[in-house]
Amino acid sequence: MKQLTMEETAQWLMQCEDAYILIHQSPDGDCVGAGYALAEMLCQMGKRASVHCNDPIPNRYQFMLPEQQTQTEFAPQCIITVDVADPKLLGKLEGTLGKAVDLCIDHHNSNVEYAANCYLDGGASATCEILYALAKLLPVTITRHIAECLYTGIATDTGCFQYDNVSALTHHTAAALMECYPEGRYCWINRKMFAVKSFGRLKLEQLLIDHLESYLDGKCILICITQAFLQQFEVDEAELEGIAGFPLQVEGVEIGITMKEKEPGKFLISMRSADQVDVSAICRTLGGGGHLKASGCFLTGTADKVRKMLLDAAAKGLEAYR
Repeated sequence: MKQLTMEETAQWLMQCEDAYILIHQSPDGDCVGAGYALAEMLCQMGKRASVHCNDPIPNRYQFMLPEQQTQTEFAPQCIITVDVADPKLLGKLEGTLGKAVDLCIDHHNSNVEYAANCYLDGGASATCEILYALAKLLPVTITRHIAECLYTGIATDTGCFQYDNVSALTHHTAAALMECYPEGRYCWINRKMFAVKSFGRLKLEQLLIDHLESYLDGKCILICITQAFLQQFEVDEAELEGIAGFPLQVEGVEIGITMKEKEPGKFLISMRSADQVDVSAICRTLGGGGHLKASGCFLTGTADKVRKMLLDAAAKGLEAYR
C-alpha cells in the first residue's frame, strides 16, 4: 500500500475514470456524506461515479442522495472506499467486484492498509473533514448538496461537535462549508440528526431501556439485539442506526457495548467509551478496531458466547485504567 499526501490524492482523483465508491455496511452519516459528496466532485470533473453499499441507505440520510440520479451501473475502472477501515466492513460487496480497491480515504487509525493507495488522517474528526480539504485542491465547486453532505458527516461523527475528536480545524471546516454555501440547511440537519426521532425509534428506545444489561459493577452496559428480538418486537432494522451511544447515557458507565445480529450467529459489535478506556485496544483483541472512544468488530457464535467474549475483553480493558 502506498500512503499518499493530500496533494497526491487530489491528483489521483483528477486522473481516475469510471469510479465505484464503496461505503461500509450499516451506513452512517460520515460514510454516506463522504461517498455522495465525492461522487458529485468526480461528476463535476466529467467522470462517471456511483456510490455502492451492502445495506440500504437509512431514511434519515436519504436527503444526501442526488436529486438527479446518474448512471450507477457501469464497468468500473477504479474502486474507491471512503470511511472504510477494513474491507470486512463492506459486507457482501467485498470481493464481488472482481477488482481490488485502488484508493482508500479514511480517518481511522485502525485502517488495515488493504488498498493499493491510501490517504489516512487519523486526526481528522470525520472522513468528510478530509473531503472538504480535498475539494479545495480539486477543480470543483462546493454546491448545496456537497456542503450538506460534508456538514452532515462532520456533525454526526462528532456527536454534534461534542466528542473529543473535535479540533479547531473541525470548527473551521464547518464554518467554511457554511460560508461556501450559506443557504444550506445546517440547522435543519442538526435537528434531523439529533433531535427528531420517528415514533418507531422512540418505541425502540423504550424497548432498549427495558433490555439494558449491566455488568462489571455498573461500569459496562450492554445491549443485545438478536434476530429473534427484531422479530418478537417487530422492530424495523433501519431504526437501529445510531444506537451505539445509547448505553453511555447511563450515569457511571465507562463502556457501552451494542451487539447487533446481522445474520444468524454473526454479530456486528459497536463499542463506545465514556472517558478514559481505549475501546479500540479492546476491539483489536477481538479482531476489530477503530477510534479510542468508538470502535467495533465482528464476532460469530451464540449470543451468550459472544456476550462472554465481550465482557471478558471489557473487564481487561477496564482493569488497565484502574
